[in-house]
Amino acid sequence: MSTETHNSSHGTNELPVHKDVAFEPRDLSPGVILRYLFYLAVVTAVSLLICVYVYRYTTKLAAEDDRPVPPSRQQAGMLYPPEPRLQGVPGHETDPQQDLRDKIKADTEANERLRWIDEKNGIAQIPVEDAMKIIAEKGLPAVPAPPAEKKQ
Repeated sequence: MSTETHNSSHGTNELPVHKDVAFEPRDLSPGVILRYLFYLAVVTAVSLLICVYVYRYTTKLAAEDDRPVPPSRQQAGMLYPPEPRLQGVPGHETDPQQDLRDKIKADTEANERLRWIDEKNGIAQIPVEDAMKIIAEKGLPAVPAPPAEKKQ
């Protein structure tokens, strides 16, 4: 905090005076501020017009380059691409969770089925649990080891 006294006159109509600071009433002209605001408004309006022109031009360009709907989809009134579609997208009639449940059920039934694949050659399909028991009792057939490479 400064302890200097300022040369100001309280109670009179004189402006405060300081030896290092000068203020001239002509430094601040309302005409300059009004001209600045006018130029600012003109530049803003011109920028807006340029942006509108660019927007309309790019929209027109995109509309010209846009591919039309194939005639096959126009005639059939299709809104979605033909099958197969990803599950869960609009227009797909089945529920993905139900499809998964059906797939698991079909796989389980196929793994538990007993049937001949090639009866002439003696190839049969047996349930997985039975195959695991047979392998546990007899073990896997021995497979010859591949020959080791010789280092030179």
